Amino acid sequence: MKKKLLKTQFALCIENGDCEDIEKRKFYQILPDEEAAREGYLRVVDESQEDYLYPESYFVFIQLPRKAQEAFVAAE
Repeated sequence: MKKKLLKTQFALCIENGDCEDIEKRKFYQILPDEEAAREGYLRVVDESQEDYLYPESYFVFIQLPRKAQEAFVAAE
């Protein structure tokens, strides 16, 4: 699980553009997607537990403590 945690990123939603699948002031797991990033999007595991693209401007990257990261990954 350590390798998976090292590649896992998290972000805080600061805007949702009226999307019902993401909530402001909530943390989300971000999956790597270089092509989406070049276009200004992030691949986000949203409330449906599926990953979708959302504008990068909706999020602020954060560093969660290891125990919090483990809780996110274990919930998968």
